[in-house]
Amino acid sequence: MQTKNIMIVGVGGQGTLLTSRILGAIIRKAGFDVKLSEVHGMAQRGGSVVTYVRYGEKVFEPIVEEGQADVLIAFERLEAMRYAHFLKPDGVMIVNDQRMDPMPVVTGAMEYPENIIEDLEKKYKVISIDAMDEAKKLGNPRVFNTIIIGLAAKNMDFEKQDWLDVISETVPQKTVDINQKAFLQGYEG
Repeated sequence: MQTKNIMIVGVGGQGTLLTSRILGAIIRKAGFDVKLSEVHGMAQRGGSVVTYVRYGEKVFEPIVEEGQADVLIAFERLEAMRYAHFLKPDGVMIVNDQRMDPMPVVTGAMEYPENIIEDLEKKYKVISIDAMDEAKKLGNPRVFNTIIIGLAAKNMDFEKQDWLDVISETVPQKTVDINQKAFLQGYEG
């Protein structure tokens, strides 16, 4: 099996760490070697957070090179745009259609770009979802990242039941049910 590359990008506090733990667990469960690497840029202040996930028979380094990501999971539109160049030509980008203004936008030094998803769709295979809205409908806005995991899971080689099992083993016990519902919302919705 050729090494697969996944990137998770978002803003501090959006659950990229939990997402990478779930991905790492399902990959290990499938018997693959996996390497995870996280890059935090001012995560506590709403800055970019990037996680690289590489897996295969034997993986030697954790960093995904530009143009090599099979799947790019973006928890925010601007982060999707910022890291799009890491996607392979035949890769897929899962984008949470949410806007979180970075500090330069908040302070007025820059403007938030318009039509990000539409512009990305001109060059990449993009699947977008307003996961925050979907999570609110489920009654818990904090599970929006699990909805995105469900959507991304449809573009990966692991069984639905394995995802559900890993979620139950990874999230806090009292949140298993809502996280599994959120996963299924993304996976089947």
